[in-house]
Amino acid sequence: MNTTHKRIVLTGATGLIGTKLFSALRERGYELVIFSRNPVKARATLPGAAEYVAWSPTESGPWATAIDGAHAVIHLAGAPIAQGLLGVRWTPEYKQEILNSRVIGTRGIVNAIAAAEQRPAVLVNASAIGYYGYRDDTPLDESAPPGRDFVAEVCIAWEREAARAEEHGVRVALIRTGIVLDPERGALAQLLLPFRLRTGGPIMPGTQYYSWIHPDDEIGILLLALEDERVRGPINATAPNPLTNRAFCETLGEVLGSPSWLPVPEFTLRIALGEMADLVTRGQRVLPKRALELGYSFRFPTLKPALQDLLK
Repeated sequence: MNTTHKRIVLTGATGLIGTKLFSALRERGYELVIFSRNPVKARATLPGAAEYVAWSPTESGPWATAIDGAHAVIHLAGAPIAQGLLGVRWTPEYKQEILNSRVIGTRGIVNAIAAAEQRPAVLVNASAIGYYGYRDDTPLDESAPPGRDFVAEVCIAWEREAARAEEHGVRVALIRTGIVLDPERGALAQLLLPFRLRTGGPIMPGTQYYSWIHPDDEIGILLLALEDERVRGPINATAPNPLTNRAFCETLGEVLGSPSWLPVPEFTLRIALGEMADLVTRGQRVLPKRALELGYSFRFPTLKPALQDLLK
């Protein structure tokens, strides 16, 4: 498709997914407008956008005019759920920040869309597989009902705000992302250190499912949502072959040539992380039914080749 001069507003561009998406969109010829809390830093980190706009997750602001006339808005911004296994504990204050950064930020984006004279054709809005709650080994596709834990409640409220854009004639795609594998940031980066020290092993109980995705496929599904008018509502961004934590760690150990032998007891993580330990000790077996129905072909449908590509 001809993407030249199609303007896209992108939030969360300096995050794990956003940086990779920024590069992919530029390669496809889109004109990018970056919304950032720190536009000077964003310009230095991600040179080449048409514009860098000061933005914060509020219900309105001078930034709103930049949405008028844009072809699309891709909204990825939100306070980190976890910043590594030694990250911020979920204090009541930080849980409120996690919620507000998503709900209020998305509300502001949709308010700006509603006020625009020339509205975007599509809003691609981030979400997460946390929407489904923790279901052990139950296979979950986009039709599964939501969970009732904190992360699920955040995702429900987040998606509800984004869906309001439909009332203004804008197609809305909700990207329920799983564990994005990246050797420098995120869950994989945290798992690598003990394996490289030959002290790696499963996080107990080990039977919890990890629904992972290679960054290339995460970007592929985001582009699908942007460019394919059939994508409307939720779409799971996870590989079609989720694994238990035990199997995941065994595969990681095999790729690194390091044994997966030292299990991490759940109670130690509970002591260190509190409620946030649920992210690694409980799981979700999420399947990308909608992406497969639409004909998306995964570059990395299984874990071992994905890890070999990322860790080469």
